[in-house]
This record gives sequence, structure tokens and C-alpha cells, in this order.
Amino acid sequence: MDIFIQVVVPVFFVFIIGFAVQKWKRIDIKPVSTVAIFIMTPCLVFRTFYSADLNVQSFYMVIFSIILLFSLIVVNKIYAKIMKYNQSTESGLILSTAFMNAGNYGAPIILFAYGEEAFAYAVMFLVLQSIIMNCFGVYYAARGKAGFGVALKEVFKMPATYAVVIGLFLKVFNVSLPDNVLVTVDIIAEAAIPTVMIILGMQLARIQWGGFEWGKVTYSTIMRLLISPAIGFGITLVLPMDPTMAKVLIVSSAMPSAATIVMYAVQFDSHPRLVSSVTLVSTILSVITITVLLIILG
Repeated sequence: MDIFIQVVVPVFFVFIIGFAVQKWKRIDIKPVSTVAIFIMTPCLVFRTFYSADLNVQSFYMVIFSIILLFSLIVVNKIYAKIMKYNQSTESGLILSTAFMNAGNYGAPIILFAYGEEAFAYAVMFLVLQSIIMNCFGVYYAARGKAGFGVALKEVFKMPATYAVVIGLFLKVFNVSLPDNVLVTVDIIAEAAIPTVMIILGMQLARIQWGGFEWGKVTYSTIMRLLISPAIGFGITLVLPMDPTMAKVLIVSSAMPSAATIVMYAVQFDSHPRLVSSVTLVSTILSVITITVLLIILG
């Protein structure tokens, strides 16, 4: 109960504030989201990679992300074949289950649960997930309509990509920035997490409740909240990971469906109703599943 009150409840209160404000004022999310994507998140990512101690553990994180992604895709393909779903439905299932909300949900949960060291791992993982979503997410959303070039273009549109490159460049060549510059970056970076949390609440308020395909929603929710962390746990047993990073990756793999993927599903008309339904349902049920997982992991 302490974990629920001290870790999960504060995060959900922020989501609820964003949800309530959106229902009340019907705010245009795009300008707020643009500020978060183009200014706040890049500062957070830059600070993390500029100050991080990059070692073999970072390599293990990349391997973990790749194995988890392809494991979930394979399970979905097998399930779609058994159920005799068409390619479009298969893509919808993959979109709703293979990409987790590691940014505006996973990162704050990990910060509250495990502290600053774990949070640095969480930020690295959210960057990896952003790249993966902008490649494979676009591919499965636009399957048959767009190719690798579109996905690659999306990656280079993402400001966090350049923040990683610049941060790593300065670190590798041991370039020190003036203190006043770092203070500016710190101020903006600190605003990133609460802002994206509020944005998630606002995004959830725009998803319409009702008319769900409950069979597919149930399957997708189980995949996202239960099967994904089980696979993640199995991967951490194989790779010689730092215990803190292993916990971060298991918890991150248990996050609900990513709200960003809903935008891709809508843009390319790839079962947007299913994807948004799973995002809403999995986010609500994750209050229970994340709490239980945090208790299990300690």
C-alpha cells in the first residue's frame, strides 16, 4: 500500500489534473506538446547523456530493447495467424502492444520509485523507445503506404536525436560547458517530466469511451501489462545487467501503450480506434499492475 500511495498515486494525480483541465477548457494540445518535444525533452535527454557514465550496461539496454520489440512482434504475428486476422488488424495489434509509454509515464514512476540513478537509465530507455517508435511504429502504422524512408525521416525530425548526438559528442571529447549554460539546461530539463505527464492526461481526455472491440482490447492489454514485463524479466536473467537497470527495464516494459502511437494510427488509418482503446484501458489498469510489479521487485 505504501508503494501505491507514495509512487503511483502522485503520478496519477498529475495525469488526472491534465485530464480534468482538458475536459474543462478543451485546450489545443499541439502548442504545449511542441514545447515539450522541441525544448524540454531535448534538454532532459542532453543533460542525461552529457552527464551519464556510458559503459557496457548501455549496450545491454539496446540489446534488451531489440529483443523485447521483436519478441512482442512475433507473439502478435502468431496470435493474428491463429485468429485469422488480416494484415491491417495485425498491424493494429502490434501498434497497441509493442510500444510502451516509457516517457510521460514510465520515467516519473521510476524516478519516484528508485531515485535519480534509476531515472538516468529511464531517460536513456525513453530515447531508445522514441527511436524505435519512430522507425517500427511508423512502419507498422503505414504498412503498404510508406517505407523505410518515411520512418527514417521521422527519426531525424525528432529533436531528442540531436540532443543525444550533441551530448555524447561533448562527453566523448571531454568538452565542458559553462556553468550558466548547464543551469539553463537544468531548469528546462526539470520542467520536462511534469509537462509531459500533464500532456498524457490531456491526450487521454480526448479518447472517446465506448464501442470497444473488447476481445482485441483484452488481448492487447494483457500483452502490454503482463506478457511484456514477463518477457522483459526473462531477458534481464540472460544479460549480465546492473540490478538497478534491470528493475528499470522490467518496470518500463510493463508500461501501458504509448500515446504517441495513437497519432501514427490516426495519421495512417491503422485501426486508430483499437489503438486508442488499448491506450486508455491499459493506462487505467496499470494503476494495479504497476503497483503489484513494484512490490514484487522491491
